[in-house]
Amino acid sequence: MISFVILVAILLTGFQATANAQDRSFHFGFKKSRNGSLPSIDEEGFKSILQKYGAVFTGDTRKKELYLTFDNGYENGYTAQVLDVLKAKQVHAAFFVTGHYVKDQPELVKRMVQEGHIVGNHSWSHPDMTQISDHLIKEELAKVQTRVAELTGQKEMRFMRPPRGIFSERMLNSSRTSGYTNVFWSIAYKDWEVNQQKGQEHAYRMVVSQLHPGAVILLHSVSKDNAEALGRIIEDARKQGYVFQSLDRLVSKDNAGGELKNEHENQIR
Repeated sequence: MISFVILVAILLTGFQATANAQDRSFHFGFKKSRNGSLPSIDEEGFKSILQKYGAVFTGDTRKKELYLTFDNGYENGYTAQVLDVLKAKQVHAAFFVTGHYVKDQPELVKRMVQEGHIVGNHSWSHPDMTQISDHLIKEELAKVQTRVAELTGQKEMRFMRPPRGIFSERMLNSSRTSGYTNVFWSIAYKDWEVNQQKGQEHAYRMVVSQLHPGAVILLHSVSKDNAEALGRIIEDARKQGYVFQSLDRLVSKDNAGGELKNEHENQIR
């Protein structure tokens, strides 16, 4: 009897340890790219977890391709300007929207879809998704998807970005079972502080200095600097031989849960 009790205790301890590991939170971060080299994501301890759940943070790093993405938590008056530039430059981007944004800016969300951009999920209320239940994770995502579909007719929503880049194994698994590919990034800078904008030249330098093959670029549309520098960023990147691609190119439509295409499987090895 004593042996049985000890065995149960050991099993329970192991189960608890596994559960704790799956709930461990990570903040997506890395050393930035310089002179075309890759950022340090390969060196980060969380890389294997991202791989396990098919998350994306670069494209094919053998090719001079770029993937432009924006986070839209609220509107600060610059998204229309961003869309104007993208239309003029014929670049398709991905916009990750919150519930607040969808409710507050329905016409801009409609325009995103009408002009061929991807509208992705940034959660309904922008919580730390590692601190809420699986049920609430699915609810947060479903509400955004439903509202966007009602507005735009976009029935499918396959991409999401967790608020503030905070993730856990449990959160990745929960969102994946809902059919989402988590999209992180390999180029970003501190652009979201609306009272600390430093001018379009700063935005230009911060992005262009980090360019590397296969980069997923994260920008915030609340930034005046980004809106004013975007056209020049696109032009300069093209002069360097880069081509802008859609996120759809990264993930096979017939692979549920965000499995990478075979041609891109080496991107995160």
